[in-house]
Amino acid sequence: MIIEKPQAFVAPEFLIRQATQPWEIGGAASLRHRTFVSEQGIFADHDRDEIDKIALPLVAISTIASEADEVVGTVRIHEADPDVWWGSRLAVAPGYRRVGRLGTELIRLAVGTAHARGAKLFLAYVQMQNVPLFEKLDWEGLGAQDLHGHPHMKMRADLSAYPAIEDPTRGWMALTWRRAA
Repeated sequence: MIIEKPQAFVAPEFLIRQATQPWEIGGAASLRHRTFVSEQGIFADHDRDEIDKIALPLVAISTIASEADEVVGTVRIHEADPDVWWGSRLAVAPGYRRVGRLGTELIRLAVGTAHARGAKLFLAYVQMQNVPLFEKLDWEGLGAQDLHGHPHMKMRADLSAYPAIEDPTRGWMALTWRRAA
């Protein structure tokens, strides 16, 4: 008789929306710090910058019995110039990276929100290992560049592939699946 080791519980539903509550905003900041400072070492002390003063924080929140539980994914967006929006600091918590669609859903919310606010151009610097995901989501590479000592690809979203999302605070529930190890 073979007894399989139980896997850690991963909620099957996630809220995808703009962070509005203090715990959501704090959870996004904490996840970014863990990802870009502690884990990847891209920044020495913190990843906060001037963009945080104007950016909209977007989050993926795990649920338990359909109730919000924990921020497990985040990205921020901002308008840099009239009609030109940028996405940055996309992060998914390590225990949730094997869960399908969290990054994709955050990207969809980011571009769709900017699209509803008049974006004519949506750009991001994407870490090289994530370029294939963005290409599958109708983004095109515009050239490689080092940022903070790490290789990135400047990318542009095809806005026609992203319907406008008028109310990102409402968001949606995303049902996900867990990829096999």
